[in-house]
Amino acid sequence: MGVLASSQEALEKAERRVELRYGEIDLQSAVFPFNYTTYYNEEMGEGILRQFISFENLCDPGELRRAKEETIGMEKEMSLRGKRVANLDPGYLNLSTVVLATTKDASYRVYLGDRIYAEATLFYRKGEFRPFEWTYSDYREEESLRFFREVREKYKEQLRQRRVIPKDNPRLKTNS
Repeated sequence: MGVLASSQEALEKAERRVELRYGEIDLQSAVFPFNYTTYYNEEMGEGILRQFISFENLCDPGELRRAKEETIGMEKEMSLRGKRVANLDPGYLNLSTVVLATTKDASYRVYLGDRIYAEATLFYRKGEFRPFEWTYSDYREEESLRFFREVREKYKEQLRQRRVIPKDNPRLKTNS
């Protein structure tokens, strides 16, 4: 999940809120300034913070639309004076892709229903996550890419432990 927050306090509150719903956070990126666009400034102010988080519990990609609907509700619950203090972008990672949910339509997004779209944001090739031409700038940062590689490694281990994919599956090799 990508989290944008108006302050460190709002970031921590958002993380506690999503943890109640989706389970324990197992990995977190560094917190870094979100200064790639002014799109959120009118609502959230300046000095917006960005952090990516992942959860111990694995999710069903088919639940992405529902997760976006839930996080929209959480954003409203946390709002102050009608303005969001956090923006929550659920998504999922598998061995080949990072996919985000969004309410913004574009030619490269797939409609999931109820004004929710899915976007393949990063793809995995030759040991690295790589951006598409439409990938947001903050997802292109080396720190972000490093985080998603770390989540992918953790995910591979979770799959091995659950015996979802046999250990000898070539897609689970470190450099795949």
